[in-house]
Amino acid sequence: MESYLVEVYLPRSRGDQAGGIESRARVAAEELSPDGALIRYVRTTFLPDDETCFHFFEAASADVVEEAVRRANFGRGRVVRAVESAGS
Repeated sequence: MESYLVEVYLPRSRGDQAGGIESRARVAAEELSPDGALIRYVRTTFLPDDETCFHFFEAASADVVEEAVRRANFGRGRVVRAVESAGS
């Protein structure tokens, strides 16, 4: 599986909703898994000063992540493949 990052606009004034969005992301990934899709929710990071919320997933493809985003009702989000490295 590869890593994917979903970038979603989240106004600072709605920052208290980041936890609910995280829950929806987790549930959407869990719902897709029994259907045979390889996907795992990893974490959410909210940057209030940038009004941006990042959701990290591991999945077989960007299409699977896009379906999770649709099911989680994120609105318009940008899905990109991410490459992570462990620091030394």
